[in-house]
Amino acid sequence: MVHRPPPALRPFVAEVVGYRHEGLTPGLHRGLPSPHLTLVLTLDEPLVMAAHPDPGQAASAHDALVGGLHTAPALIATGNRQFGVQLSLTPLGARALLGMPAGALASLDVELADLLGPAAGELLDRLRTAADWPGRFAALDAALPRLLPDRLAFPAPELTEAWALTTRAAGRLGVAAIAARVGWSDRYLRQRFTAEFGLTPKEAARVARFSVARRRLAAAVARGRAPDLAVLAAAHGYADQSHLTREWRALAGLPPRRWLAAEHQLLRPDTDDLLRYVQDGRTPVSAP
Repeated sequence: MVHRPPPALRPFVAEVVGYRHEGLTPGLHRGLPSPHLTLVLTLDEPLVMAAHPDPGQAASAHDALVGGLHTAPALIATGNRQFGVQLSLTPLGARALLGMPAGALASLDVELADLLGPAAGELLDRLRTAADWPGRFAALDAALPRLLPDRLAFPAPELTEAWALTTRAAGRLGVAAIAARVGWSDRYLRQRFTAEFGLTPKEAARVARFSVARRRLAAAVARGRAPDLAVLAAAHGYADQSHLTREWRALAGLPPRRWLAAEHQLLRPDTDDLLRYVQDGRTPVSAP
């Protein structure tokens, strides 16, 4: 179930997805890199992280999890069911709702209460006491504005523009071109960009390109089409199919077809939402 946030929240929350999966075969779901931070609010059992993008983090369980931007997959133990709400936060949303730049959370998974204190528990209680999806989304839309500060500390406008250029171009615009557009040197852009977002400009471009390609692949499969990886690679700026496969292994931990096979249980639900939202350049997912 996909929910579009109200206009006042859209600079901070790109999308909201409610998910409820029953009868799953216990296994591992891969939380893939994307240009958004992830906030998962569980509605019954905790989210069990078998492995984090940062291998130095120990396995953990969370009632409400915040995942920073990353370039390696997270592994989530699915169990027999999953029930919760996932928010895709923009980097500005990290500053506005969590009180810190996205770079402070790079490759980390953190319990929301460690960032927000009692407000995290209050948010979970509101969602868990709501009777249905419209009620849960209404509770979320009412609660999130209360987390916004009176005065938001915006990043430098050059950084905002550089992020937009990097992610929208999805790997088709080099660092030198972006630096020239914002009026900074290449080196200064890399330093400021990495500190703010936790990814270098090149890493952000790789993640953005991968995210777009993954959405298109998932949409094709949802339509019942056999994946054509050579066409996918050409359409999204990869040198060839081998390049796409290498990037998929690096960012997802599996080549594309093996990823599809591993994720088939979570790709099938909400197909109508998947097809509708891929046309907007956004794809709902079921876990971080």
